[in-house]
Amino acid sequence: MLMRNHLFFIPLFIITFGHSQKISVIDVDTRLPIADVAVFNRSQEKFATTNVRGQVDISQFGSEEQIIFDHISHVQQEFVKSDIEHAGNVVYLKAETRLLDEVVLSATKWKQRKEEVSHQVVSINRADVQFANPQTAADLLSSSGKVFVQKSQQGGGSPMIRGFSANRLLISVDGVRMNTAIFRSGNLQNVISIDPFSVSSTEVILGPGSTIYGSDAVGGAMSFFTLRPTLSADGKPIFNGNAFIRHATANNEKTAHADFSLGFNKWAFVSSITFSDFDDLVMGSHGPDEYLRPEYVVTEGGVDRIVENDDPKVQRPTGYDQANFMQKIEFVPNDRWNFGFGLYYTETTDYPRYDRLIRHQDGLPRSAEWFYGPQRWLMTNLRVENRKSNDWYDKLRLTTALQYFEESRNDRDFQADIRTSREEQVDAYSANLDLEKKLSPTSKLYYGAEYVLNNVFSKGEDISIIDNTTQPTSTRYPDGSDWQSMAVYANYLYKPVRNLSLQGGLRYNYVLANADFDENNAFFNLPFEQAKVSTGALTGSFGLNWSPNQAIQWKLNFSTAFRAPNIDDIGKIFDSEPGAVIVPNPDLRPEYAYNGEVGVGLNFEKVKIELATYYTFLDDALVRRSFTLNGEREILYDGELSNVFAIQNAAKARVYGFEAGVNATLSHRLKLASKVSYTGGDEEQEDGTNASLRHAPPIFGDTHLIWDNHRLKLDLFANYNGEITFDQLAPSEQNKPFLYALDQNGDPYSPSWYTLNIRGQYNFANRLTTTIAIENITDQRYRTYSSGIASAGRNFIASLKYSF
Repeated sequence: MLMRNHLFFIPLFIITFGHSQKISVIDVDTRLPIADVAVFNRSQEKFATTNVRGQVDISQFGSEEQIIFDHISHVQQEFVKSDIEHAGNVVYLKAETRLLDEVVLSATKWKQRKEEVSHQVVSINRADVQFANPQTAADLLSSSGKVFVQKSQQGGGSPMIRGFSANRLLISVDGVRMNTAIFRSGNLQNVISIDPFSVSSTEVILGPGSTIYGSDAVGGAMSFFTLRPTLSADGKPIFNGNAFIRHATANNEKTAHADFSLGFNKWAFVSSITFSDFDDLVMGSHGPDEYLRPEYVVTEGGVDRIVENDDPKVQRPTGYDQANFMQKIEFVPNDRWNFGFGLYYTETTDYPRYDRLIRHQDGLPRSAEWFYGPQRWLMTNLRVENRKSNDWYDKLRLTTALQYFEESRNDRDFQADIRTSREEQVDAYSANLDLEKKLSPTSKLYYGAEYVLNNVFSKGEDISIIDNTTQPTSTRYPDGSDWQSMAVYANYLYKPVRNLSLQGGLRYNYVLANADFDENNAFFNLPFEQAKVSTGALTGSFGLNWSPNQAIQWKLNFSTAFRAPNIDDIGKIFDSEPGAVIVPNPDLRPEYAYNGEVGVGLNFEKVKIELATYYTFLDDALVRRSFTLNGEREILYDGELSNVFAIQNAAKARVYGFEAGVNATLSHRLKLASKVSYTGGDEEQEDGTNASLRHAPPIFGDTHLIWDNHRLKLDLFANYNGEITFDQLAPSEQNKPFLYALDQNGDPYSPSWYTLNIRGQYNFANRLTTTIAIENITDQRYRTYSSGIASAGRNFIASLKYSF
C-alpha cells in the first residue's frame, strides 16, 4: 500500500525539525525504532535500510528526489528529501494491522512477506500466545489448530505435522537447531523445555524444510523466537516488564512468571523467569471407562502395594514441576554491527511416564516405577550481525551456540528389587552463517553454511531399592559417540512483478557419525565393535506465489527433504514395548521425502478462505523391522526374553492430506475462524503389504467465535477430532490396547471427541490484564490419538498479568 503525504498529514507521517542527513524511523504507536525499513527512490536505483536503532543515512538521494519508506508490517510512505531536511530528522510510520501476521522469518531465516513464501506457514504472535494462555510450548503449538500433539504423560507433548513426528520434524530456538543425535522416531517431549512465556512469536512450516534447516525437517519445521532486548530510541534509559500468575483446576497448576527489559543507547537486556507446579491431572466424567485409573502402586519400606484410587478420574502419578530462565544481552556499537548473547536454562523434576504405568501383565501392574529423571536443557548462543552492503551481502548473521541436554529413564518391575536407570547427555555445538543480498530491484539471494557437532554420553546402572547398591548395566546409546553435519545452502527469490514471486533453493549436507560398542558388547556380544556413517544428501525446493487479482492467491511448491541416520538409529538398545528390543544397525543411509503441494487463498473482503492439499512420498524410510543378533531372533533384555528389532532402510511411505481455514468478519467486533486438517497415507510393511501410518492423526480442527472491543475479548470455541477405527490403526498401535478405548469387538480404537470452551480477557488501563477460561465445559473424557494420558476434564483457568 503506497501513501503520499504532505506535511500536515501528521497521524501517518510525523517529521521533527533538524538538519541531519541521518534520520530515525519510529513506530508512531509504540515509539520504538523500526529496523529493516527499506528506503529507496522510485526507480529503486538507490537503496538503504534502517539499522537496529531505526536510523538510516539518506545523503545518497537528491534534494528534490522522492524517497519511499517501506517496511514489511507498516504503511508504505513517500516524501521529498528536501522536505525531510527542512522539517526534521525523525519519521514516524503507522503499523498496518492487517500485515502483522503477514511477515515470516522461518522460510529463509530473514524477514519476508508471507505473500512471497510458497510454503504453508502458520504464524503465532505474542498476542496470540498471551490470549491462548498455554501451559507448555506443546500446548502453544496445539492452539494453532494446524499441529496435532500427542502426550504419553503430562510432562510431554510430541507434535505431529502432516503425518510425520519426532525426529522427522525440526525444532529451532532463535535460529539454533534443537534436534540432537538422540532424537528418536518414537514420541518426543523436548519441546516442553521451551518456555511459552519467553516466546515472542512462533512459526511452523508445514511440509519439508530441509533446504533451509537440513536433516530432520521432513514433515515440517517449528521455529520459536524469544523476547529480544530493545534499545533506547532517544538515548534515555527505558525499563519495562511483565509479572504474571496463573492457576488451573484440572491439575492444580500454579505458575508464576516475570520478565524485565532494560535498554540504553548501545546496550539492552532482557530477563525472563518462570516456575510451574503441576499436580496429578484429572480427566473428564463422560467417556470411555478404559481411561479410568482404578488403582495404582505405592512403595513402602521397599515393598510394592496396589492401592485403590479414591477418585479414578485422577491420573496418579502424573505431577511434576518445571523452572525456566532466560537472559539476553544486545550490544550495538554503531550502525553496522549488532552483537547478541543469550543464555537459556530449563529443568524439570522427575516426571512419571504414565502410559508405562497403566500396563498390566497377568492381572497385575507391569511396572511399579517408570519415570523420566530431570530433563535439563542449557543453551548459550552468540549472534553477530553486520549490515554493511558490499558485493557479497547486504546483511550477514553469524550464530554460534553450545547446548547441553540431559535426560534419563528409570524403571522397575512390580515387586522387583532392582531399578534400572539409564542416563543420556548430549553436548551440541553449532555455527550458522546466513547472508542476504539484494541482486536487483526484483531479486534477492539468501545463502549460508552450517556446522553441527553432537557428542553423546550414556551410562546405565541397576540400583537396589533395598540397600541402594549399584552395578553397571547396558547403556541406551554407545558412550562417547558423535554425530556431525556440514552444509551449504542457497535460496533465490525472483519477483518480476508485484503479484508474482518465484523462489528456489538447493542445499548440500554431509553427515558423519561414529559409535563404539565396546561397553555394550560385555552385555550383548554384538557382532560388530563400531558403526560409522559417512553420507551426503542434496535437497532442493521450488515454489511460486501468484495473485491474478485482489481476491485470489495461488501457492505452488515442490520440495525434497531428508533425514540422515543419527546415533539413535545406528546405536540404540532399548525396549520399545513389552517383549521387543531394538538393537544397533550400522548399515544405514538417509531417507528421502519428495513433496508437492498447492494452495489457494480467497479474499472476499469480509470472508477469507485458505485451502491447501499435499502429497509426500518417503523413500528408503528408516523404520523398525525384525532383525537377528548373532543369528538369534530373541535375546534376554532386562530379564525378559524379547524379539529382536532394528532400524532399517526397509520401507516406502506416502502421505497425503488437505488443510482448510476460513476467517469471516461478521461485524466490526464479531469474527468467526475455523480450521480443519486431514492426513492420510500408508507405509510398506515387512510382508510387502501397506498399512496405516503411525503418525497420521485423525481429522482434527477447531472453530472460534470471537468478540473483541479492544479492552474485552471473548472467545467461544470448540476443538474436535475424528475417530480412528481398529482397522485404521497402524499395526504398532493395534498392539497397544492399554492406550485406547475398546470397540464392541473388544479391539482398541481411538474414539472421536469434542470439547466446548470459553475464554475471556479484559485489559485494565493497558497495564493489568486478566484472562479467565473454562475449558472442556461438558467435562468430556478423551485421549488425543496415540496418547497414553487422558486430557483434562472441565478446567477452570485464571491468570493475571501486570505490565510496567
